[in-house]
Order: sequence, then structure tokens, then C-alpha cells
Amino acid sequence: MSQSRQETWTVRRILDWTRGYLERKGDEHPRLSAEWLISDVTGLSRVQIYMNFDKPLTPSELDAMHDAVVRRGRGEPLQYVTGEMPFRHIVLHCERGVLIPRPETEVLVDAALEGVDAASLTFPAILGDVPAPVEDESEEEASPQSDQHGETDAASDGQPAEPAEPTEPAAPAAPPVLVEPGCRVLEIGTGTGCIALSIASERPGTRVVATDLSPQAVALATRNRDALGLEHAVSVVDGDLAAAVDPELMGTFSVLVSNPPYIPSAVVPTLPQEVIGYEPGLALDGGEDGLDVFRRILELAPRALAPGGMLCCELFEDNVETAAELVRAQGGWASAEVREDLTHRPRVLVAVREG
Repeated sequence: MSQSRQETWTVRRILDWTRGYLERKGDEHPRLSAEWLISDVTGLSRVQIYMNFDKPLTPSELDAMHDAVVRRGRGEPLQYVTGEMPFRHIVLHCERGVLIPRPETEVLVDAALEGVDAASLTFPAILGDVPAPVEDESEEEASPQSDQHGETDAASDGQPAEPAEPTEPAAPAAPPVLVEPGCRVLEIGTGTGCIALSIASERPGTRVVATDLSPQAVALATRNRDALGLEHAVSVVDGDLAAAVDPELMGTFSVLVSNPPYIPSAVVPTLPQEVIGYEPGLALDGGEDGLDVFRRILELAPRALAPGGMLCCELFEDNVETAAELVRAQGGWASAEVREDLTHRPRVLVAVREG
């Protein structure tokens, strides 16, 4: 591409060249990667790319495309190259050092929303306008936990998850209508904030405390929260587990949700280079059996959840059943079940407290 910079590079030509280049570099989805990069550089949607084949790239677009293709050719995840990732109904900023959201985690959000909906039946809220921002009682140095984990569709078959199709950035949602009383959710290990922000945006009135051990993740989740206009619905705090959460909030959460580090230590080196070469190990390695952080969350859950509250965790397909047995052995739980992810692998543990 650099040898022909003075020639006209149209959308079609750059698409064909990039696809071929990335294919030679071993990209498993070279056309999709090429489309995503072109979309990011030009601002064209995936459909618009194919409607503007003859559109020439500007010199600045060509420079940006060259840098992006080089980074992708070296194996850097697309989400880090473009700096964003669509997740459910929102678009999140992504950066190296913070786990990339996976499509499978959307199933975890679905489970958490069930807990929110069940709690809303117990604690009905009256919708209405809020004349002034409501101070979040959980911001008193609330805080909490370790990095989000993150597998990819990788831990089981050795292949990275296919990147999501590029989408045009979603317009920031209107600030949610705050209600009192509202359902409270605690997320441990928020990463980009994908889980907490999805819950808050899809269930206005829900108050979420999202924690992470990584200051970088806390900063990124906070930027994502502010970009979505969810400042008064979500508190993002820095600390281990729920150590910095306001003690008065403990025992009031209707849902405790987490995507903790859950890859067994021996499995981590077998993950694709695109994962272990770029994503934070702290968010991946769950110890010998992958359940080190989960055991700590399970110990915390009875103190954090209200009676009848729900625990939802994404885990490794080979240890999620073991996790369910740990829940049953602890006692005090009305139910514990394992749900499948989008690829029909056992992935999400859902447990409900008695009461």
C-alpha cells in the first residue's frame, strides 16, 4: 500500500488489498476485519462501504488505515485498534490493559436483568421526573474488586471469538429516570463497564455499584459511563471485591453479578496469542481450577445480597458445575442452576438466595 501512495485508493481497492494482506497474516476473518477498519477510518457503516466503492480515501484516512492495518497484521485485537466495541445496545470504548467484552457475556447480562425484574416486583417503583441529580449513597468511597476475567470463545476450542460487526456509534442514551426505592445491583470486576452500563441503560431506575481492582479499568468504565449519560445510575469504584462499598449498602443488593477471572492457570498459555499477548492476565487467570476469585465472591454474596437476591457469574465451561456445587454446599440458597452461552457451552451460574 505504501509503494502506491500517489495512486488513487478507493474504498473497494483498500478493501481488497486489506483483506488479502490480513489473510496472508493469518487473520481468520480478513474481510470482516477489513470492513471494520475501513468503517472506523472513514466513518462509513458496513452497508455504506459497499455503496461507496468508488469513493477515494483522503490522505489522512489513508495514513490512519495504514497504521490500523499494520497493528491488526501484528495480531492486535480489532477492539484495541479501533478503540471501541459494540455490546448489546451500547458502544463502549476499549483500550489495552482492560478486558475486551465478549458476546457470551450478553447471556450473563440477561440473567442479571431477570434478577432486576424479579426485585422490581418486590420493590415497585414510581416513575417520575427527578428535579435534581440524586446523590448516589454508594459513592462514599464505595468500591471493589478484582479485574473482570475474560475468556473469549477461546478457552474451549482454541479460537478467538469472531469480532462483532462494525456498527455506527449509538447516540448517548437519555439519562435514566431515577426512582426510589430502586433495585440495587453490585458488579464485581467491571472492566469496561459493559455489564453495569447495560443493566443501567436497559432498566432505568436501577442503581449499580461497579467495582474493579484495576485503576485503569475503573477510569475506562467511568469514561464509558459518562459518555452514555449514566452518571447518576452507576457508581464506579476502585478496590478489591466489595472492600470499599459503603457498609450500609451491604445486604441491600438484589443482584450480585460478576465476570471474574476464571481460566485455569494451566489453560491460560494455550489461549490464542491475540488474547494472551494483548489482554491483561489479571483478568484471565482464575488460579489452579479457575475458581479462586469465584470462591471469594461466593463468601461475600450472603453479606451483600438481600433475601431472595440473585448471584450471577460467568465461568469456565469445565468448572461452572463445580461452582454450582460450591453454592449448594454453602447453604442458604433456594436454587442454583447453570445456563449455556451462545455456543451452547455451560457458562453462567445463576443462584437465588432463600427468603
